[in-house]
Amino acid sequence: MASEKEMPMDEEQMGDDEIIVVMTDDEGNEYYYVQELILEVQGDKYALLVPTCDDEEEQCHCHDHAHEHEEDDEDSAFFAKMVLDESGEEAYVEPTDEEFEAVLAAYEALMDEEDSET
Repeated sequence: MASEKEMPMDEEQMGDDEIIVVMTDDEGNEYYYVQELILEVQGDKYALLVPTCDDEEEQCHCHDHAHEHEEDDEDSAFFAKMVLDESGEEAYVEPTDEEFEAVLAAYEALMDEEDSET
């Protein structure tokens, strides 16, 4: 699976500042995600990517990843590390287990902070 190393991506700016990320696997299949937020942890940036769904077909255009946000949902959100590839373009890579744990802790702290503000 390409996400274990580097997944080519294209970003499309949508209305309301929504960024759609299009990832292509090794077989040429395209998967669409909404970039929900970006967290900076220990100097690196991580994006929370949520699968988009085609409202007419009610079919999600996503891909199964090792670090899923919700393990029970096959089409769930996941964190991806944002890096620059050889050509200087942004790309997403799968975080290491240690990176994932740090990002998850930062995300949970952010959610706890938002909950306490409401």
